[in-house]
Amino acid sequence: MTPLKLVILAILIYIGYRLLVGIGRKKTGNRQSEEKSSPQVSDLLVEDPVCHTLVPQGQAVRLQHENQIYYFCSETCCSRFISEKGANT
Repeated sequence: MTPLKLVILAILIYIGYRLLVGIGRKKTGNRQSEEKSSPQVSDLLVEDPVCHTLVPQGQAVRLQHENQIYYFCSETCCSRFISEKGANT
């Protein structure tokens, strides 16, 4: 074999190696990036006991009554609950 053929063969082997290694990295890299990019649960939905609307817990109006916490979609529903149940804050 001539030196030129050996150089070309070495380059082709190197390219093939890089392709195989790159494919392996992409497979593992995609799983890691999917896990990182998947949305995390940051807020739970809670049900308003008055109108039964689902509200994110972080945005809900809170009321503690008889050692239990109630979540409401609005101040209106909270006021209605207080008037119906006679709840004290």
